[in-house]
Amino acid sequence: MFQLKTISQSGIPRALERADRYRLLNEPREAESICRDVLRIDADHQVALRTMILALTEQFGAGVQVNITHAQELLPRLQSEFDRTYLAGVICERWAKCQFRDDAPGNVVYDWFIQAMGWFERAEPLSEPGDEDARLRWNACARMIKRYGTVHPRAEDTVSDDWLQDDVPVR
Repeated sequence: MFQLKTISQSGIPRALERADRYRLLNEPREAESICRDVLRIDADHQVALRTMILALTEQFGAGVQVNITHAQELLPRLQSEFDRTYLAGVICERWAKCQFRDDAPGNVVYDWFIQAMGWFERAEPLSEPGDEDARLRWNACARMIKRYGTVHPRAEDTVSDDWLQDDVPVR
């Protein structure tokens, strides 16, 4: 039907700036499209792969035919072990939030948050000094579990939630 136009190698940096801008404007489909154009000419472009994963996860549950597998399939192409581990956590965290918005059973949502937290724990020692992203995301997941009583383990998996305690009030 239509032949896609190929962007130039020299246009990649500006295209990726645009992809970031589209993500900030909550237009992840446009960001995804740009990343696909970049990856057509440089299949291993690390920034494009990371941006593509984030753009895909921003579309979870938005009435788009994007699911968790689409984002997970890109992880092995990332060269950095930190990126693979950290973004695996982001994928699980965003999928958990999507499941929560879609009223999935609380134990399903909980399991996805726990998976995300496991990835963030594994990413933490791989991070650069001063990079607290994995720890911050772990805390955000823990607070989400604490905040919503509907997010809980299966009855047979119930454990003490003392580890969730902090001085931040529940809304």
